[in-house]
Amino acid sequence: MRNTLRWSARILLVLVLATAIVGFWQREQITRLLAVNSLFAEDRIVHNFSHMDEAFLTVPVPRGIGATTELGYGAQATLPAQVDQWIVERSVTSLVILKDGNIAHESYHLGTGQDDRRISWSVAKSYLSALMGVLVDEGVIPSLDAPVTQYVPGLADGAYDGASIRNVLNMASGVVFDEDYLDPQSDINKMGRVLALGGSMDGFAAARSGTFAAPGTVWQYTSIDTHVLSMVIRAATGEPLAKLLSEKIITPMGLEYAPYYLTDGFGVAFALGGLNLTTRDYARMGQMYLQNGYYNGQQIVPANWVAASTVSSAPTAQDAIGYGYQWWVPQGAPEGEFMARGIYGQYIYINRARGVVIATNAADRKFREAGVSDQNIAMFRSIANSI
Repeated sequence: MRNTLRWSARILLVLVLATAIVGFWQREQITRLLAVNSLFAEDRIVHNFSHMDEAFLTVPVPRGIGATTELGYGAQATLPAQVDQWIVERSVTSLVILKDGNIAHESYHLGTGQDDRRISWSVAKSYLSALMGVLVDEGVIPSLDAPVTQYVPGLADGAYDGASIRNVLNMASGVVFDEDYLDPQSDINKMGRVLALGGSMDGFAAARSGTFAAPGTVWQYTSIDTHVLSMVIRAATGEPLAKLLSEKIITPMGLEYAPYYLTDGFGVAFALGGLNLTTRDYARMGQMYLQNGYYNGQQIVPANWVAASTVSSAPTAQDAIGYGYQWWVPQGAPEGEFMARGIYGQYIYINRARGVVIATNAADRKFREAGVSDQNIAMFRSIANSI
């Protein structure tokens, strides 16, 4: 009996030690998984959105050694009366408005500050589009009608087989991808766990196997499409995304702070939503696009790419919001009105006719409720028309 107890005690000790060792080696993954599970909690979401580097793997996007492009101050705007209520209802954390390139309004809310580098979510998609435009202009990617498998053979025989770069830019890949943020088993949430646990985003994208339509025929918002675009860019250049974005977009713009990307466990940038910048620097991106890609004394993004990517070219429904090359076009938009948009209330809104750029960040846990998106667009238009 004593021998049995001794062996049982030894086995128990071994199991405890083994568990401790596994826990030690996996504590970072566990921490990141816990961070994903509590990322949008009401009492943590505001802090989390300004401190994503506390919980996830990251890589810097250097801003270069040049001087910061100054944002001057113009006449301070008298905003519509309903703006204050909208800020509260939509849990807005920052609001920067440029009129003719000068700051007409700047405010920070819910305990956040000017220096916070805030998560972009899908606003990052529009940055990737800008980078694609530069590479197309340089001849690195000669044709948008080339199949993505020409650059990434590992996608052959999967869901992206037959899709062109243009199809994927338009989010008309026809690939099945469940974007339901409220369903723990949706593809978007499975992807989040891959990111948190240090898995491979490339592997996750290559594993997509289902399609619901022929490429180019139906528009459906599919975030993994943007990661596939990043795979094409990395394959065409042989360079990591953070380095390319720094050289082609960020450094020429003269930002105040170096952005950073969230990454997977292999150092691959989370291209579809992992950029983090200050709200002022988001506004600089908007001003560059308002000026047809010209900023800081140079043509950063080709003007013809800005024009092509910010008009509704995707096969969206006639009575729905339009989509270009990773940019949104509001319903009924006049020429030169378009925006980058991310979940939970991240926006860069451009109204070229009014000379207005609005960059806003938020922690809006009700962003998916009916009418919220329309309310935000209506607010941006009201602000633009008032200054």
